Order: sequence, then C-alpha cells, then structure tokens
Amino acid sequence: MDWTLLILLVVPTLVHGNSTVTVRTGSGPPVGSDQHPNSVPLSEDTQTTTEVREVVVEEVMTTGVLNPSHYPARRAATVVQHYLNTRYGSPYRWIFLSKVHSGSAEDVAEMRKYQLELTMQETISNVSGQCSAELLFPGGEGQSAPQVQASCEGLLQSNTTAQEEAFYQQHRASNNMVSGTDIPDSYGHMEPNMKPFWHLGGVASSFIMLRESNESTLYNMAQVANFTQLETEKDQLRFNYHVLLHEMISQEIIHWKLLVTWSPEQGVKVLQSELQPKCHDCEAPPNTTN
Repeated sequence: MDWTLLILLVVPTLVHGNSTVTVRTGSGPPVGSDQHPNSVPLSEDTQTTTEVREVVVEEVMTTGVLNPSHYPARRAATVVQHYLNTRYGSPYRWIFLSKVHSGSAEDVAEMRKYQLELTMQETISNVSGQCSAELLFPGGEGQSAPQVQASCEGLLQSNTTAQEEAFYQQHRASNNMVSGTDIPDSYGHMEPNMKPFWHLGGVASSFIMLRESNESTLYNMAQVANFTQLETEKDQLRFNYHVLLHEMISQEIIHWKLLVTWSPEQGVKVLQSELQPKCHDCEAPPNTTN
C-alpha cells in the first residue's frame, strides 16, 4: 500500500510587501534556481506574513504494484541508471532515466526486491532503450550497496569508438595537463571542450551514488567543482575530481573527491573516493544533464 502523508508547517517569516500566503509543494526549488531552498521573496514594505509549506512524505516501505510516477519506483529506477553508467559510461556515453513504465516491490528474506520496466536515454546521442531491471535493497543495520541486474535493448546502439579514441589519444599524448572548475558555472554554462570531462565526472559519480543509495535517497550529480588531469599510468588517463552530489530527498549537497581513471579498453574506474566535510554556507550549484 502506498501512503502519502501531508504535513502543513506554519512558519512566521518577515517579508516586505502586502500580506500573502505562499504554498509550496515538495522540497524547494530545483538545483540551479537562483532562489535558495529556504528563501522568501522580498518586496518594498515590511509586514509579517505566514508561509504555509506543504510537505509530501511518502511511505518508503511500499510493496505490491508501484505507481510509476511516485518516489519509490523512481528512486529504484535511478539506482538502475547509476548501475548502467558504471557498466557502460564514458566521456561520450552518459545514461539517464527517461521513464518508469511499471514496477513492483516485495519483501524477500531481509531484502526489498524491486522489478522495473524502464526507458533509459543516452543523453549525448539522444538514443533511448527499453530496459528490464531487478534490484535488491539490503535490509538490517549498516549501509551496503543495492544489488542490480539489468538488460536493455537499443540503448547502446550509438557508436562512440571514434570519439573516445580521439579523446584518449589527444590527452594521453599531451604535455599540457587539462583542468577545469565550476562545470557548469553559476549560469548553467560550460565550454564545449569541457563537456567530455563533465560526462566523465558524472559517470564516475555514479559509482559513489550507486554505493550510497538506499530506499530513502535519490541522487544526481549537480556540478564538477574542479578536476585536474594527472600523468598517464599504465595506459590509463588519470584525473582528480571534486564533485558535488545532490541528494534530492534531504536537499543536501554532498562533496566527494575522486581519483578516476579511464581508457577506451578499460572503461571508467574510481580508484579512490573521499567524502568531504559538510559545507553549511555553500550555495546550491546549477543542474544540467548534458
């Protein structure tokens, strides 16, 4: 059974202008909005108003047939997205969830088992594919990664071999180590030559998001704060990445530093990962997916 609980929070706030009542649904503006998640618009005259915030709290422990548009199904489907990126992602292949068609969940031993029918999209080529997936969220205490099995038709039909080989040879032979910051910038913009590094950071982040996911999380990568190319070792391009992950249920921005390697033959690997201390004064970065 899928239960939804509506909680009304009445919060006195100080604003300018005429008395109003603002009703907001969900957890605030999306990443990339100029508005801070907890901000209130200001106008000229100072008066006291009441903000009424509608918070939707969904029951995570859902079993049976799932509503494809509700969080339990979409959370599970996003885990499949991260899994596919760890298997097939590259600087020229980055996979995202397009649509959940159907899903179900059941308790199996101490695990929650999801079965899903999905459409996934490779965002660089805009090629879509139909996928069937099964995943298990471990129960009990402690955090362990969900177990995922997935098969897709048509998703990988775009041939990226030539692009990947050219990118690899260019940066393997270069004496100038490339680096970048704030990808995308505060306006959502990035230079075209930075896009492969943005994609690579997103694919590498999927390794962390897959590992950290559970039934109460929903992750995406919000920004590459910075990256630096290192010297090539054993025919692998090597990079230090600092990425910002957006956990959309809590609205928390989480900083990770990653040591990433890639080659066309070996694919993307995350050799080291380090969670950074929380940044209480950091603004939410912009959000883009291509």
